[in-house]
Amino acid sequence: MENLKKLAGIKAAEFVQSGMIVGLGTGSTAYYFVEEIGRRIKEEGVQITAVTTSSVTSKQAEGLGIPLKSIDEVDSVDVTVDGADEVDAAFNGIKGGGGALLMEKVVAVPTKHYIWVVDESKMVEKLGAFKLPVEVVQYGAEQLFRRFERAGYKPAFRQKDGQRFVTDMQNFIIDLDLGVIEDPIAFAQELDHVVGVVEHGLFNQMVDKVIVAGKSGLQVLEANK
Repeated sequence: MENLKKLAGIKAAEFVQSGMIVGLGTGSTAYYFVEEIGRRIKEEGVQITAVTTSSVTSKQAEGLGIPLKSIDEVDSVDVTVDGADEVDAAFNGIKGGGGALLMEKVVAVPTKHYIWVVDESKMVEKLGAFKLPVEVVQYGAEQLFRRFERAGYKPAFRQKDGQRFVTDMQNFIIDLDLGVIEDPIAFAQELDHVVGVVEHGLFNQMVDKVIVAGKSGLQVLEANK
């Protein structure tokens, strides 16, 4: 599967042309896309400017000599390629398994052409088997945790090395074990209105293309937005 992920990442890089501002995603599949962009800059002389979605991706891009700008220094992004943890039949998705959901969404919103690269196990009928990450400010996080608990959302603080995981933006993540999210659009709106929630991992009606790596090869699916 690792080889297929690599092929999918390379395929996604075909949508990048010289002169573009490119959003670089975070995660195991986006990693290969970033590597391929680095190769094309070096070997083909492709000229792009990139914005990144995490400190991890920034380090990778710097190591490959990819020119970087902050998202605040650009008006829009031509194409962004990122991974996803689940994608449903209506092209809604859950992201944030790697903890970068806030920066990923900040880059996705001004993106003209948004592409996800996934392996076929991520394609589901309905979202929710993957725990939904909710990024929350540290102050009052316990209040939110108890609120989610009362609602029956089975919350858990994300941990790393025995401590609460802290995002690049210095927030905590509460993962919700929902099982099935019957209406991702309504649930996203509910979370959007909760004070102390900075962002959540529901990326609804945002993606334009999904490149799926499976046993039978690569598929490029067009989202019917």
